[in-house]
Amino acid sequence: MTENSTRTGPREHGLQRRAVLAGAATAILTPAAVAAFGTPATAAPGDEDDTSEGETHRITMYAEDLGGGQVGYGLAPGEATIPGPVLEMYEGDTMEITLVNTTEQRLSIHPHGVLYDTESDGSPFNDSFNDPGQTRTYIWRTTHEKSLGRRSRPGSAGYWHYHDHAMGGAHGSGGLIAGLYGALIVRRRGDVLPDHQFTVVFNGMLINNKTAPDTPMFEARLGETVEFICIGHGDLFHTFHLHAHRWANTRTGYLQGSLDSSEVIDNRDLNPGSSFGFQVVAGEDVGPGAWMYHCHVQFHSDGGMAGVFLVRNEDGSMPDGAQAAIDRFHQHEGGHSS
Repeated sequence: MTENSTRTGPREHGLQRRAVLAGAATAILTPAAVAAFGTPATAAPGDEDDTSEGETHRITMYAEDLGGGQVGYGLAPGEATIPGPVLEMYEGDTMEITLVNTTEQRLSIHPHGVLYDTESDGSPFNDSFNDPGQTRTYIWRTTHEKSLGRRSRPGSAGYWHYHDHAMGGAHGSGGLIAGLYGALIVRRRGDVLPDHQFTVVFNGMLINNKTAPDTPMFEARLGETVEFICIGHGDLFHTFHLHAHRWANTRTGYLQGSLDSSEVIDNRDLNPGSSFGFQVVAGEDVGPGAWMYHCHVQFHSDGGMAGVFLVRNEDGSMPDGAQAAIDRFHQHEGGHSS
């Protein structure tokens, strides 16, 4: 099983490959997740400050060379992955990220959707980056929705992302190609928290810097709540499609009651620099099985931009026909899937 998320932030139950930095929550990993990603970091006493506006989360991240031209972010030495850890906080919180550059290249960390000053911009334009071997702290802030009477200004809540903005040039194109990217979630108090959380990054013609049949296989049991965080990078137009599952085209993927007329979708544009997220109930109304996710630009999916979302039976066993479907997917070669 690949649980493609490391999490820092709020969670009360069902954690897998996530580092918790809020409240008294603890991390719980399946044996497969431990084998794949190691033990997650947890907040040490005193690492969080309670304020009237929210909490301050202080974390250390490491940028590491993974070999083969790939570079990743991690929460501890030797734990860098592609994508990097899911960073998560509530509106009103602040995150102080101490980035340790263990590579021999200039790099940084630049966020979308949150607030920061020029020193935390993460771009050479603002002289904000880590030289080789350098340690630097970046500070990201969030805000609540602001009421303006009959109107309001949005807060920071959303499914965002972070990435390098300095490797290989002024815009970090080299870092993005190498795999320096990850998910950033800002929640509102009261948001539903999932049982499983998966990050899917369409980067050029790759998914999480891989192509089928080596793309991630995400797993859940029938009836569990699953959160997908979808991020676009590179130079190509994409769409994200998930077989047999639908969600509302809203901030969370949920409708706000029976009178909410928001569009219900199963396919959405996912282009460079964009991101969105949603939650679904695994196998709801369709049952367990091996369900595909992929880019719906046809020559992209034919070229390997596809993966498997495996919904197991409630007891964790393999559904009828699922293994045969996975075996067929593993025969994917270039422009054909048998």
